[in-house]
Amino acid sequence: MRSSLGIFAISLALSGAMLADQKPATKEGWLEIHSAHFSVVTDGGEKKGREVALRLEQMRAVFGQLIMRDKLKMPVPVQVLALKNDNDYAGLCPLAGSRPTNAPGFFLPGEDRNLIVLNLSTDEPWRAVAHPMAHMLLDGNYPPTQAWFDEGLADYFSSIRVDNKTVEIGGDPGVPSQAPAGNASQARTSSRPLSELLSSAAWLDMHELLTMRLDTPEHREDAHRELFSAESWIVMHYLLANDMLPKIGTYFELVQNQRMPVTQALQQAFGMTPEQFKKAVVDYFQSLKTTLTAQDQISHAPAPFGPELALVVKKVSDDDAHALVGDVMARQPDHSEQGMRDLQSLAQDPTDNEVAHRALAYAYIEKQDFKQADDELAQAAESDPNDPWVHFYFAVFKFRKAKASSQVLESLANVQQGLKTVIDWNPELAEAYHLLGLAELEGGGTHAATDTMRTAIQLSPRKESYVLDLADIYVAGKNWDKAQAILERLKGSADPQIASSARKKLEDLPFLKQYGIEPQRAAQPQKKEPPKRAEAKTSDNEKTDVESENEEPKTKPRAPDRRRVQYLKGKIVSVDCSQAPAATVTVSSGGSILKLHTADYKALVVIGADEFSCEWRNRATSVNYKASGRSEGDLVSLEVQ
Repeated sequence: MRSSLGIFAISLALSGAMLADQKPATKEGWLEIHSAHFSVVTDGGEKKGREVALRLEQMRAVFGQLIMRDKLKMPVPVQVLALKNDNDYAGLCPLAGSRPTNAPGFFLPGEDRNLIVLNLSTDEPWRAVAHPMAHMLLDGNYPPTQAWFDEGLADYFSSIRVDNKTVEIGGDPGVPSQAPAGNASQARTSSRPLSELLSSAAWLDMHELLTMRLDTPEHREDAHRELFSAESWIVMHYLLANDMLPKIGTYFELVQNQRMPVTQALQQAFGMTPEQFKKAVVDYFQSLKTTLTAQDQISHAPAPFGPELALVVKKVSDDDAHALVGDVMARQPDHSEQGMRDLQSLAQDPTDNEVAHRALAYAYIEKQDFKQADDELAQAAESDPNDPWVHFYFAVFKFRKAKASSQVLESLANVQQGLKTVIDWNPELAEAYHLLGLAELEGGGTHAATDTMRTAIQLSPRKESYVLDLADIYVAGKNWDKAQAILERLKGSADPQIASSARKKLEDLPFLKQYGIEPQRAAQPQKKEPPKRAEAKTSDNEKTDVESENEEPKTKPRAPDRRRVQYLKGKIVSVDCSQAPAATVTVSSGGSILKLHTADYKALVVIGADEFSCEWRNRATSVNYKASGRSEGDLVSLEVQ
């Protein structure tokens, strides 16, 4: 079955090239409403679905105005599920203890896509996801910053209210929204209004606020976190009200890139000491306290656009919609088992639902159940071999499997081609560029890998794992200075895994430069495993243990191959496939003879021919290879002419 559910990377030109069709597509069943940046699947009818898409697009545009960005990138696609029934929503939403949370919407982040789930039986449910939506948009459109900036801006944004004509923003995000009628939803879950907390608690020292990290033990305490959030919010309120965003950029350049102490950076960027800065913020808060207590919004502006926004409406089958519901459940610990059961039921014959197969494949990849993931991907590809999601999940599957087993990436050529298809479909999907960069590195193309990884980083500037992989690409290309500069920066990362890995790579760098391999490759030889014992039957049909002569001992996983990729042009003298699928290609170049090996010629990247041939003779060739001796090596890729 071919399904378009989730294929929603519609061109930004859509809104200017199409006119909105106001005629209902259908009165009953499930619908998918596409805007330029969101896909909304709903059982609540076309009118409600259109409103959800419009409000989310308006909120996205307002956020761009806040951070002074004309264009916003969304490096992770967003899928929205909007449910009309309160009970259906309660069966999906996260649990607080054993009961569903009372928030009318929630946000599930993912590397493949972000999921937003809304309860249409409440008023303005989209306001419930404004806070995580702000973090999502920061991740794709703003350099890494300190925690107070992210949290303060997200809290400021979470007070937003939009309608067809007006945007209101700047109120206390901890107070109930002023919905015109019905059940008032909360824009932000908070024990009490932030303005009330700031009026009753002793404020944090400004230096402490500006340097605090969210992963510190004291920040895990609810009271401390609330005060941090409240003070971050009012600091951001003050900065935005005084048009200080350019000064914020200067401050972060000094603190994060030039490593200037906070006190000195604050003085240089804002012309104030920490004490003076705190007094200015406190005075600002006192001037607003009456307005905030009255729950009024501070800023009123025209909506960036209204209901004329171009949207595309199409029907969705019940099975595809239910597969999306199962996917949402499978990604949550509280509902995972039920979600997996529902997806498995939908994926079985005679339904054979492609969307369910895709969702199951990703769930199995996350669980590192690669056999099941492979089966589900094969069935999804059989239903629709052109679905970009199938190509993307195939690449994710291959990389995760190779990493888990410390083996060489399989099907390199297919992975690269599939990822290029994904990028053509969605040019903003950062993870597709990231994986393609790694695949290009595996294939020996360090220049192409560098360009591709830089694109991934541009799309997702806060993803430090991408930057760490760029350092590995520089190492592979012997660009030692650039690699060292990246690692020096990352060793101070707030992410302990990133920081630890960067420090380790810095320690290994001198050894790599001198010998071309990592130190661990010079480690002691592995101890031989004792032979396995196998069961045999005696003449009395009783089992006994005997030594198995035929079984091979277990070996430790291979260390990653960090040998430098070398390039050579020459002529193929002969090809030996006597140990198929292994093959040895003898190449003559400049009077020298090299014997280049591949463990599986069917998986070798071949350019200039449809497939590898054991009959090649006297053919001009260009090869990428990794030397294993003076006249031998292992093939990475081969081009014939």
